[in-house]
Amino acid sequence: MSALFAGKVLKANREEDELDTERELRGALDNKVLLLYFGSGQCPRCRDFAPLLKDFFQRLTDEFYVERSRQLVLVYVSRDETEEQQSAFLRSMPRRWLALPFGDTFGRELELRFAVSEVPAVVVLKPSGDVLVANAVEEIQRMGPKCFQNWQEAAEILDRNFRLAEDFDNHARRSLTHPLRRLKYKLDKDRDREEGEEEGEEDP
Repeated sequence: MSALFAGKVLKANREEDELDTERELRGALDNKVLLLYFGSGQCPRCRDFAPLLKDFFQRLTDEFYVERSRQLVLVYVSRDETEEQQSAFLRSMPRRWLALPFGDTFGRELELRFAVSEVPAVVVLKPSGDVLVANAVEEIQRMGPKCFQNWQEAAEILDRNFRLAEDFDNHARRSLTHPLRRLKYKLDKDRDREEGEEEGEEDP
């Protein structure tokens, strides 16, 4: 997915940071479902939808709601009229959101590439860059975070979070039971030795 933004710059952490190297972009975008959110802080329909999208994103990525963040990333493609408007909007949204710099012409290229004709629009992409949902606004409004599972399965993403949790559980079980198994083995071995000594004493 980072290939889509190769040679580009993405703003992060409410525009306080920049991702501009291949390594940074790959770390932020690869093996994740990508949401391209086309919107504007001044558009009435966007103002109605933005709180829903914010809640949707937080419930899948914020540690307040989930033990580990889902493999989901969002890039805001602004139609704001001024840089100040874009900045003000992003300050009200999650810090994990990424954004194209204000005035970046690549935003228009993305609109044409994904046939975005109105806002709000949320284009859902697989890690390969293929389109999963051309515009997921209605799906997010109707299903909320539940629709992410469908996207994840359709994108055939390796569930890193599940694997991490599974590995941790297996390790925890081994850590807890291994000392017990060793103790039981030692007790059994001692008992067998004592029984052998008693039998030896009984023999004429």
